[in-house]
Amino acid sequence: MGLRLKYNIVLFLACFVGIAAATVISFFFVQKSATEEIMQSISLLRSNAIAVRSYTLNSIDPLLSDNNDILFLPETVTSYAARTVFATFQKQFPEFSYKEAALNPTNPADLPNELEAKLIEQLRADSSLDRISTVVENDTGRFFTVAFPLTITQEGCLTCHSTPEAAPPAMVDLYGPHNGFGWKMGETVGAQIISAPMSIVEKRARETGLILIGGLTLVFLLVFVLTNLMLGRIVVRPVRRMSDLAEKVSMGDFSQPEYRKPGKDEISSLSLSFNRMRRSLERAMSMIDV
Repeated sequence: MGLRLKYNIVLFLACFVGIAAATVISFFFVQKSATEEIMQSISLLRSNAIAVRSYTLNSIDPLLSDNNDILFLPETVTSYAARTVFATFQKQFPEFSYKEAALNPTNPADLPNELEAKLIEQLRADSSLDRISTVVENDTGRFFTVAFPLTITQEGCLTCHSTPEAAPPAMVDLYGPHNGFGWKMGETVGAQIISAPMSIVEKRARETGLILIGGLTLVFLLVFVLTNLMLGRIVVRPVRRMSDLAEKVSMGDFSQPEYRKPGKDEISSLSLSFNRMRRSLERAMSMIDV
């Protein structure tokens, strides 16, 4: 087994182990980065929903509230406005879903499922929480889900949710006097729940990982080619030439010219030492012949 082959085997094994280790280590960080990217999109969608809710409460509701005694208009409901605007956003974010769930909603359609109810209870139990992130698995797949607290911070919200007597009569006629009342200032009554399939995270992590592996492989190939060229020029070729020369000299052929590798490295020093040994051997052989 030649020197070049031994070197290439060691280099290949080292690069293979390095790429494998880098792949395993980077997968965690790549997946984390992809999750953070999804989280940024979710935060953007949530900020938009908050802005829509505030605009509806402060600008739209006062304009339409005079008609609530006769006809209840869903456009005055902040959650309805947020969901409607999000439906437009879904054209650009089709993978994401948005829901406003409350433990005691006016509209029964806003009741939470078991998992959503647990998230809301956690937010109610700890007012310092500004969000809860979790991975939810169901029959349709795995989803990265973030729940943001819906806390009553404006008096305008209590117009419809304090008591049935204070609520618009048309709303009470539509939904009844038993749901969506008794809310209080500062109380967390529900959550904005935004979800995205984990397949997005896994896809982006996989794509980024493939790019990383591809880049490392290209670097390995470049190192492989350059080091082989340098190995052949600096080590293999001079050593092979000295080996051939030593073979001939050992057979008594001193007619071959001396070989000196230019430079000041170890191979150059070896060529000088070999030439000295050859001259000494040649003198010794001539003395024996005499």
